[in-house]
Amino acid sequence: MSHKRSSINRPPTPDVDKDRDNQEPTLQEIINIKLIESGEKERLKELLRERLIECGWRDEMKALCRAYTRKKGRSNVTVDDLVHVITPKGRASVPDSVKAELLQRIRSFLGSATT
Repeated sequence: MSHKRSSINRPPTPDVDKDRDNQEPTLQEIINIKLIESGEKERLKELLRERLIECGWRDEMKALCRAYTRKKGRSNVTVDDLVHVITPKGRASVPDSVKAELLQRIRSFLGSATT
């Protein structure tokens, strides 16, 4: 069974849903557009980078990548392999405090964007 791996730099392209062609954008899509247009999405990404470095998450992910590469042999590992193996661990290990701070920033943004 083969599965499609997504690119490192962007999420996989969703399957075209023919029923959605004439529908209005979803709330999630509208929020994403507002975040991008305002520049807030880039600010949130930078905040996330800073917090993940501060709490040691980034170093932990580097160590996991190095360990996996050592185990499999450097020439036998691709970046896609690393992404596939490390991503679930990385997502699961983001500290709750970091998630909460980002969520609060998004809520504040939405509150100020609607007033």
